[in-house]
Amino acid sequence: MHRLRSAGFTLVEMLVVVVIIGIISAGMILSTNLAAGGRDRELTKEGDRLQALMQYAREQAELQTRDYGILFRDDGYEFLTYDVRRQLWRDVYEDDALRDRSLPEGLDIKLTVEARPVVLEKPKDAKDKTPQVIIFANGDLTTFEATLERAGTSSDTPERSITVSQDSSGEVIAKPAVENKA
Repeated sequence: MHRLRSAGFTLVEMLVVVVIIGIISAGMILSTNLAAGGRDRELTKEGDRLQALMQYAREQAELQTRDYGILFRDDGYEFLTYDVRRQLWRDVYEDDALRDRSLPEGLDIKLTVEARPVVLEKPKDAKDKTPQVIIFANGDLTTFEATLERAGTSSDTPERSITVSQDSSGEVIAKPAVENKA
């Protein structure tokens, strides 16, 4: 006796169609995000990192009752601690989290301390390390705004920036990303 095959799709055929639809949908979502400028994950990550490290250094300053500082350069930043015996700022050797940080390619930093813009450059001498922002042993810190920014690559691409500063209660915060059309 000959059985008639019922009309319809097999499970494998249906799975193939679902996978194809998923791939097309993912491609459309990614292209829409890129066409609309998308989020700059690298910029957001660096802004979050700077905020978290500053908060961590602040906690360490209070716990250890010693002053910390942040030396910003045109290509990154580093945390320092004040050596009371030698009366100078030195690298934080004992805590790898507070090591020297370089910014990824394409990111720049602008610093304002006590409402005045600061020209950032590399120290001329490795011993010439005086931080622009100081985190005091009591948890207070110098009034500052550090703006991480990525310049637009063309007239169609906006400049993006994230600013790390402190709020009215003195907490270190990262302000949401801002896009400026050139």
